Amino acid sequence: MTSDIFPKKLQNLALALIFSGLVFVSPRHSDAESGLPIPRFVSLKNERVYARAGPGDQYPINWVYLRKGFPVEVVDEFDHWRLIRDVDNVEGWIHSVMLSGKRFAIVLERENLKDQLKLHRKPEPSSAAIAKIQAGAYGKLLDCTKTWCRIQFEPYRGWVRRDQIWGVYPSEKLTR
Repeated sequence: MTSDIFPKKLQNLALALIFSGLVFVSPRHSDAESGLPIPRFVSLKNERVYARAGPGDQYPINWVYLRKGFPVEVVDEFDHWRLIRDVDNVEGWIHSVMLSGKRFAIVLERENLKDQLKLHRKPEPSSAAIAKIQAGAYGKLLDCTKTWCRIQFEPYRGWVRRDQIWGVYPSEKLTR
């Protein structure tokens, strides 16, 4: 029956390509395998996480993350693999078991802010500073208002302006 649709030469060529491993269906633009929204923020579950060139163990490791809880953004899915993007726009494929739904955020480096940022007691600019935080510091995301987010930087908990961190979308509402 298939010979009516495809000539025999094309059938043989397609089978040869499939069995040789040369055919690769691009996972970009795939439907969400997990049923969760894409894009979304997650964090690294372990101290050592490998980011690969493609969605599988057979692909080379392009990057090794060494920071448990580091925030990353899932931008695509293929089977049990997630294409993630980090704060520096570096992308790689990570197995889903290495990712956590726990939310963390990282303090952005801003050229116009030469001084360290302040962690505030309340979500208002005039609130007392609890601690100074440096660009690149990351902490557990606890809550967000329209313009501020409450973050835990061990041992401190306080508020940072939402536009000073990466790990939460501008109009996203966090659910706990």
